[in-house]
Order: sequence, then structure tokens, then C-alpha cells
Amino acid sequence: MNRLIAIELQKIWKNKASRVLTLTYFILLSFIALLASIKFNIGPIRIDPSEMGFFNFPYIWHLTTYIAALLKFFLAIVIVSMMANEYSYGTLKQNLIDGLSKKEFILSKFLTVVLFSLISTIFVFIMSLILGLCFSSYTEFGIIFSDLNYLLAFFIKLTGFFSFCLFLGILIKRSAFALGFLLVWNFIEWILKLVLIFIVFPNSNKADYITRFFPLESMSNLIIEPITRLSVIRSIGSQMGVANTKDYSVHYFSILIVLVWTFLFIYFSYKLLKNRDL
Repeated sequence: MNRLIAIELQKIWKNKASRVLTLTYFILLSFIALLASIKFNIGPIRIDPSEMGFFNFPYIWHLTTYIAALLKFFLAIVIVSMMANEYSYGTLKQNLIDGLSKKEFILSKFLTVVLFSLISTIFVFIMSLILGLCFSSYTEFGIIFSDLNYLLAFFIKLTGFFSFCLFLGILIKRSAFALGFLLVWNFIEWILKLVLIFIVFPNSNKADYITRFFPLESMSNLIIEPITRLSVIRSIGSQMGVANTKDYSVHYFSILIVLVWTFLFIYFSYKLLKNRDL
């Protein structure tokens, strides 16, 4: 297993574009900490994220995982390119000639996906912990380490998304077209959701139930946007007569849906590779 991961990491590190994108991703993740230094005035209103509770435990786990998940497209490019380069540079054939089985080849790619997701999760955990300890109003042990299921959701979300990217890289073989298809698929899900909500099931929650099984939508549902969860935003909403009924919890059924999609992406990646004439 270590040998398979070492092979993949060596390929990524020797590719300049993949190396730059990977480093850029983690550098941008660290920029989340800059939120603590943002302070500005809108007329008589002074906005200071640290004073508004952005970095309070346990809310910070929700905030940082949501923001960090938005940056996943940098690594998505690396994952798609990682697969596309196997065809462009002929390394796939060479690996198979050298004795690597197709099952081991797919396993090496999936292990790389899991490794990227795990390192990202650990990085976000450490950064969030430091920010929270510096700025949170609540430092009790039980409060600090509550809501850590957002980190689990973040890890599952990245693993599922990168597995989808891996599948597209194998299916389409060209990184630009694979990334283009990813955007098109996102648009298709968005159109289908609107059709279900406004045409097929108006005035019903059936549309939300159906769309939660869409691949990208299911990943998106793992971590709901956190801004409206802030007490100051809720207070403003209450004063305006707007009721907030959002459920911000991490649901394990949603995690199960993404895990099933992850399995299907890897399984069909293997089937494609197994049946394809290289």
C-alpha cells in the first residue's frame, strides 16, 4: 500500500502544474485564518468577525469546513490531471508492463484521493483549533471538541468529490474535457432541481428528498452554509420577521449516500479500465 501511494505522489510532485496547484490549495486554506484580521465599518456598523462569534467553539468547525470545501476545485484539477496524464505520457501502459495490475492501479489512485482528503482534514482541524483557542469565547473542553462531525463530513465530502473527478478522468481521458463535464453535470443537477421544485412537485418537499440522492447535491448537503446560523444573523432575521428553519446538523444518512456514490465511482473506474483496450 505504501508503495502504491509513493508511486502516485512521485508522479504528482514531478509534474510542475500539479505541484503548484497542490501547494496553492494548502496556501489558500491557510488564508482562512486571515478572516480573524478583517475589520471594517459600514456607516455606523462595525464588523469584526472575531467579535461576531465567527471563531467561537463549536461554530468554527462548521465555518472552516464549509469555506475549505469551496477550495476543493484546486485539488480536483490535480486529480483529473493525474489520471489524464497517465494516458498522455503513457505511464499507465508502462505501470501495467512493469507488473502493476489494473486493480492495484485504481487502488493507488483511490489511496491518493483518500490521502489528499485526510491531509486536508487534519490541516483544517489544526488551523480551526488554533483560531478557536485564540478568539473563541468558549474554551471548555466539552465545547471545544463538540461538533467534530463537521470534520468527518468534510473528509467524506472531499473523498466523494475527488472520486468523482477520478472517474471522469478515466472516462474522458482529457483533463480539460473532464473538468468541463464536471461543470456541465453541476449545471444539469441544478436544472433538474429547479424542474422538480417548480414544475413536478410544487408546494412539496418531495423535490428536496429526490435531489438529495444526486451525486454533487448529496455532497453539498453534508455541510450546509453556516452564515445564517450565527446568532447575530438570527437576531436580525427575527427582528425582520423571517423565521430560520434550516437544519445545520450533519446527518449520517447523507454521509451514507456520499459513501455509496464514492464506491460506485471507484467501482466503475475499475470496470472502465478493466474493459478498455489500452
